[in-house]
Amino acid sequence: MMALFIGLLIPLLGTMLGAAFVFFMQDEMSPRLQKTLLGFASGVMVAASVWSLLIPAIDMGADSGRWAVLPACVGFLLGIGFLLLIDELTPHLHIGTDTPEGPRSRLSRTAMLALAVTIHNRPEGMAVGVVFAGAEQGMAGISLASAVAVSLGIAIQNVPEGAIISMPMRAAGNSRWRSFLIGSLSGAVEPVGGLAVVVLASLMVPALPYLLAFAAGAMFYVVVEELIPEASEGKHSNLSTIGFALGFVLMMVLDVVLG
Repeated sequence: MMALFIGLLIPLLGTMLGAAFVFFMQDEMSPRLQKTLLGFASGVMVAASVWSLLIPAIDMGADSGRWAVLPACVGFLLGIGFLLLIDELTPHLHIGTDTPEGPRSRLSRTAMLALAVTIHNRPEGMAVGVVFAGAEQGMAGISLASAVAVSLGIAIQNVPEGAIISMPMRAAGNSRWRSFLIGSLSGAVEPVGGLAVVVLASLMVPALPYLLAFAAGAMFYVVVEELIPEASEGKHSNLSTIGFALGFVLMMVLDVVLG
């Protein structure tokens, strides 16, 4: 139980560390650094989705022969669809844009930014929760070490995410402490969502392969819909490609070495 508690909190600590950049950096984050960090976060999420979620989901259905891939396919598509629905129904505003997405709302800019970050971070919390649930249930292909690897990988990619959220808040005129608090709270949804998935998986053990693939689909949606477009537009897109490669390799190594 203690390992589960620590595992769910590690990604939040990564976000808080990134948000703390506002105390050490005087100016806005440079476009070059932001592109690199966006690419890095994308690489970590894609690698975690494949190595730690989709492959174990398929392995769990090995007894089904050629149909072993079915839970992974169904869960992945449901994860994509769920995030697409949330994206359409929730008024939110992405960092660096002035045009809100979703239904019209009178919410403040800060509130819509917070909702955008919540949509972004929810799949990551689900991913951590579901791999810890798999390790707790003793499912094939998922060990406690591999669950810790996912938690560490998400925490590492949360560091730049926390900075990407808090630094623009500071540049917009907010105090350092307010910017830090908003950046830190953006990661609070992750342990909450992770714990909810753990509880759900313990009650519905046969659904675990679907939940693993669901989390993978949700993370892929965030990468394809938000991170890659932001990292690729304008100048310095080559840096985001380098960041993606580094993030992917790091997460792959963590999963293999610790798993």
